Amino acid sequence: MKNGAWRLDRLLSYTLVNILIALPRAAAADTAADFVQYYQRAYAQGRDLIPGPIPPLDTSSIATRLDLQTIRPQSALTGTGFVALDGTIVKLAGAQGCLSTEAVEFTGLRTTCAMVSLAGMTVTLNEAEVGAGNAFPCHIFGNAPGTPTVHYAECFFVEDGGVRSLSETLISRGLAFAARDGAGRPVFPEYAKAEEQARRDKTGIWANAYFVHPYGARYRANLTTN
Repeated sequence: MKNGAWRLDRLLSYTLVNILIALPRAAAADTAADFVQYYQRAYAQGRDLIPGPIPPLDTSSIATRLDLQTIRPQSALTGTGFVALDGTIVKLAGAQGCLSTEAVEFTGLRTTCAMVSLAGMTVTLNEAEVGAGNAFPCHIFGNAPGTPTVHYAECFFVEDGGVRSLSETLISRGLAFAARDGAGRPVFPEYAKAEEQARRDKTGIWANAYFVHPYGARYRANLTTN
């Protein structure tokens, strides 16, 4: 195993254990820490409390009128969502975390797909913050009404001299899936290609032979077109 992959596995294992220890302590969302644990515990139970966009997002704007806003992340909430220092929530538009609570084995630990996705978001967020200077440039596609404010966005950081998408990084590491629309088509076709490569390489979640893909039959039907 390459040193980078070994280090990532160690970080994921360490983070996964810490989350498993911390989650049972969660109570009411009275403090910032409780707020985070409230979302994380729900996600560990297979529930994503961050609402999806209604109506569907117009993702073409990222190519036609890129408008980057600075967002300072605080903590992962779900497999593809985090809370910023100003209390707003960012939900990545291009990725879908795993919500399955079926048992899987990951880096020698017996856990669930949802927990792997949550730990993966935590580790990747921390690593990406270094390259982003603790402030991500994010392109916001839209917002959800209500409180707290939810931004649907794609966020970026610099790694090895190149700009990377946070969504694509999670997907290529086998820690999340390419988001798809109501017909099962990938929101960003390039992310579907990254997912397929992770599946072929048996990376992350894909190392397990059995788990439920979030898009089920629609995923299998569209696999050959991605």
